[in-house]
Amino acid sequence: MNEILKNIVTRRSVRKFSSKAIPEDVLNDIITAVLYAPSAMNTQYWQLTVIKNEDMLERLQKAVGKALDRPDYHRFYGAPVFIVVTVPEDYRHGAVDTACVLQNMFLAAHSLGVGSVWINQLRDCYDKTEVRAIMTEAGIPENHICFGCAAIGYADCELPADRENKGIVKTVE
Repeated sequence: MNEILKNIVTRRSVRKFSSKAIPEDVLNDIITAVLYAPSAMNTQYWQLTVIKNEDMLERLQKAVGKALDRPDYHRFYGAPVFIVVTVPEDYRHGAVDTACVLQNMFLAAHSLGVGSVWINQLRDCYDKTEVRAIMTEAGIPENHICFGCAAIGYADCELPADRENKGIVKTVE
């Protein structure tokens, strides 16, 4: 199996991160991979907001927990970096483009020994007052919406060697 396929089949979602910082050159390599993600008609309308500020991460976690009525909501599994992917609210391909961005991010991170997990909660509460205020503070335009985010960092847990694949594959000849 070639290295790309090996990277794809061995990547796992990490749900417990260590506090170890990701070196800037490694983070920059991950971001570079994102910049090459496909997008509908090559529009590249996404904006990545990379949040490393501990105070902002804590406030965002609390605001998300409150918005979702989940006071025990854990701060993105303790990841030291949280990346919010947003697109203009009137862009009809935003969800699909976000998925491509996050997939590139996850595969690049894994290839560099960095763990990741898709975070959906902002999709359901990005427009709530407290959450939106933090997003605005982070420089996310008011007319942007969020379809997905990534928590990234170094795993602080054992990851399974394999996983169950539930998708259905049909071949029509």
